[in-house]
Amino acid sequence: MPTATPTVLAPVAWREREEAHAERVDALVAPHLARRAEQVKHPVHDFLFTYYSHRPAQLRRWHPGYDVVLADGGSTYGDLRGYERCGPDGRDARVAPAYLASQEVLVRTLHRLLRATAARPAQLGCFGLHEWAMVYRLHEDETRHADWPLRLGLEGTDRGVEGHRISCTHFDAFRFFTDPARPLNTLAPGRDDREDFEQPGCLHAGMDLYKHAFRLSPLVSSDLVLAGFELARDIRALDMRAAPYDLADLGFDPVRIETAEGKREYAAEQEAFAERGAPLRARLAEECGRLLERVPDRPHD
Repeated sequence: MPTATPTVLAPVAWREREEAHAERVDALVAPHLARRAEQVKHPVHDFLFTYYSHRPAQLRRWHPGYDVVLADGGSTYGDLRGYERCGPDGRDARVAPAYLASQEVLVRTLHRLLRATAARPAQLGCFGLHEWAMVYRLHEDETRHADWPLRLGLEGTDRGVEGHRISCTHFDAFRFFTDPARPLNTLAPGRDDREDFEQPGCLHAGMDLYKHAFRLSPLVSSDLVLAGFELARDIRALDMRAAPYDLADLGFDPVRIETAEGKREYAAEQEAFAERGAPLRARLAEECGRLLERVPDRPHD
C-alpha cells in the first residue's frame, strides 16, 4: 500500500479553518437562500444550485483533503461519507483509504480530462452562441427562462444563430441545443468523448471546474471547491450577459455578441476566464495525480 506521512491538524487549527470556510460560504449563498425562501427564481445565479448538484449545506462543509488527520475530529467527521475514525480510541478522523479506492475510476477519469483540456489552446471564437442555439426556433414561452424576453425577439435571435458559425465544444451545452440547431454545430461532442473536445476557452469547461472539485470532495480540500464555485459564479454572469435574454433589469448589461464590438468584448472576457481557471485546473489535475499514487493496493487472490 502506498504510504505517506499525514498532516495532523490540532483541534484549534482545523476548527478555525472550518469556521472561516463556513463564514465565506454563508456570505456567498445568503442571497440564493433568501430567494429560495421567497420562491423567487433568478435566471443567472440559480444555475449554480440547480444545474449543479452540490447543495449549499454541502458547500458549507469544510474538508481538509486526503492525508490529513483531524485530531479530536472523530465525533465531528468520523461518521461523514468518506471518513473513518482513527487514532487512540477513534478520537481522530481522516478520509478513509477505502473511500479513495472506491473513487479510483472517477479520479482517473477526471485526471485525464483535466490534463487533456489544459493541453489545448483556448478557442475564443464561439461568442456564447450555445445559449442562442438553446432557444433557436422556439416560441418565447418555450425558452429555458421564459419569464425574460429575448433582446432581439424570436426572429432576430434565429437570424443571429443562422448568421454565425456555431462551434460549441462542450457536450453539456450542446445537448441542450434545440433539434433544429444541433445540425448547425460544426462539431458533435458526445458524452463519452469529452477528452477529445473540451478546451480551456469554453465557459462551461471553466464552470465545470467547480463540479470536478466537489465530485472529488472530500478527497480534496474545500479551498479548491470554493475557488471553483467563485469562478463558476463569475463565469455564469458573462454566460448570461452574452445570452439572447434581456436581463438589464437584473443589473446584467448585455454583451451584444451580434456586433463586432460585442464579439471583441466577449472574447476578451473569455480569455481572462481561461487564464483565471488555468491554475485551478492545474491544481485539480495535480491533486488527482497525487491521489492516484495513494490508491491502496488491492489484495491478491
